[in-house]
Amino acid sequence: MLAHHTLSILGIIMALVLGESGTEVNAVLFGSEITNPLLQMRWFLRETGHYHSFTGDVVDFLFVALFTGVRIGVGARLLFCEMVSPKPKWFVKFGGVAMYAVSWCFMFSIWRFAWRKSIKKYHAWRSRCSEERQLKHNGHLKTH
Repeated sequence: MLAHHTLSILGIIMALVLGESGTEVNAVLFGSEITNPLLQMRWFLRETGHYHSFTGDVVDFLFVALFTGVRIGVGARLLFCEMVSPKPKWFVKFGGVAMYAVSWCFMFSIWRFAWRKSIKKYHAWRSRCSEERQLKHNGHLKTH
């Protein structure tokens, strides 16, 4: 997180001082911050005790989908365009690669979170199905 914010600040300063590459910096900042409302929604849901609900699942799904699509998918296209263009200076290109690398670090962490949450939901669903099947089969739940 610190690397993300440091690179963002350096990118803004660089664009202001040089008077160029503002479009690239703004595109990266927009792509980096587009998922922020969903992160804030997750925080509010946690604080109000509503995170472990259907709404929490929808917010998490949208966050993972948006992060993957924008920061990884669209980000790859923007990075490619920046790298093949002769106009941006080498350190602007380096900054783009660094921000994209940070996005991939976040992405691995997010995918790991999504995988663990999905497995946990799957096991809970299997447990409920097993209990329902047991109840239907003999009329009462088996206690351990």
